[in-house]
Amino acid sequence: MHRCLQRHGIGRLPNVEGDKPSKKKFKSYPIGYFHIDIAEVGTEQGKLHMFVAIDRTSKFAFVEVHEKATTAISREFLLRLIEAVPYKIHTVLTDNGIQFTTPGAGGSAVPLIKEAIANGEIFRAHAFEYACATNDIEHRTTKAKHP
Repeated sequence: MHRCLQRHGIGRLPNVEGDKPSKKKFKSYPIGYFHIDIAEVGTEQGKLHMFVAIDRTSKFAFVEVHEKATTAISREFLLRLIEAVPYKIHTVLTDNGIQFTTPGAGGSAVPLIKEAIANGEIFRAHAFEYACATNDIEHRTTKAKHP
């Protein structure tokens, strides 16, 4: 079969450089844009939850391991991240998990929380988003089912 393919000049894939799709790069962002996520980690003691935050530009990484992944723990993780980072965090990107945003809200409520604080209104807010609002951090969420 190999000889037959060679005879017809198709025994090898062509080395074509122009047909390769160009690799797309992330848009350039100023330092302080963090991706935050949670991963389950199996250990001898059982299942643990690893909170991870990585700066898109500087690659500064911050990790904590907890027994539970609750809203309060995600807020505390964010507050400890703010203390640990030597520069201003301006944006965080998370998934739509209940640890980071109100289920079914369709995105972040941080602008609404900031408006309510400015107007002196009484309101209820998600703990993580409230921490973002009070620390002047923009909270973005990924599209559902888009890793």
